[in-house]
Amino acid sequence: MAKGKAKSGLGTANKVLFIIFIILLVATIAIVALSAPKVPVKVDNGGGSSTSADASVIGELTPGTYGGITFNDLNDVAAFYKEAYDYTKSLTAQYKNADGGTETFYKFLGEDDLTVESILIDGKDNATINNLAPSIMGGLFSKQVNGLPPAKNKNPELDKDDEGQDFRVSYLTGDDLLAATVVDNGDGTITLTMQPKETEMSVPGKDAQGHMFSTLGDIGPTVASISVVSFAQGDYHDNIKVTYKGGTAVVKINTSTKEIVEAEYTEMAYVNVTHVNITIIKDKSASLTIKYWQKFPCSEEYMKTEKGITLA
Repeated sequence: MAKGKAKSGLGTANKVLFIIFIILLVATIAIVALSAPKVPVKVDNGGGSSTSADASVIGELTPGTYGGITFNDLNDVAAFYKEAYDYTKSLTAQYKNADGGTETFYKFLGEDDLTVESILIDGKDNATINNLAPSIMGGLFSKQVNGLPPAKNKNPELDKDDEGQDFRVSYLTGDDLLAATVVDNGDGTITLTMQPKETEMSVPGKDAQGHMFSTLGDIGPTVASISVVSFAQGDYHDNIKVTYKGGTAVVKINTSTKEIVEAEYTEMAYVNVTHVNITIIKDKSASLTIKYWQKFPCSEEYMKTEKGITLA
């Protein structure tokens, strides 16, 4: 009887240890993609699994004139979005910080949230792990206030990556888009809904997903640097996959000023880890779905609560 209890306890400990490893992947997203630095109509982001075909979850573009703007193809959608993005991120406002000082940030700031879904260990769902994940995530994910993605900061002067790539301008092109739709709202605004093409290990500002979202880049070296982690076969290149697909951006734009007035970005990432060893755990696989959501503009309450700033 005692042996049975010990065995059960060891199994639970193994599961907890492994989920902590999986959450470390999510923490990397928060740290790398977000810390350096979620109303518009919501879209059903079905997306599917990492192995399903990349397909539109928003429908297809109907060429025509919307709010006085002509859209013949995806190139026109991307070009108009870039024009609105670049203009909106040229606008700044004054904010008071927690110390009473004044700072200059983007006029158009957003709030965010992150959830972990569909956690599978060796292809199987586990209720204990699913129950643990939210509480672990609560201590790892730090909410941010940033400019339009793939922003690294709320301060325009700091909105760049380590290589100096400027995120005050958009790099989105028609080739980045899998699908898009346009709606004339009848009030001087139009709403673009865009879905970028599937990308593996997306890097902000470098590819289709990274032109639209604050993706996390190549997390392989970060995970491989964790001392207790090794692989039963191959290395992190072979065994860590992060597939971005099925995410959407819903952006409302004033057609006369070209200013973005509302936006909601729903980024979907499918993480798959195979043949991983973590101390006493050998040759395991795990997968999960990460949903990262940003809403613009953020509320004054959110800014004050999360970052201690208010409009001056």
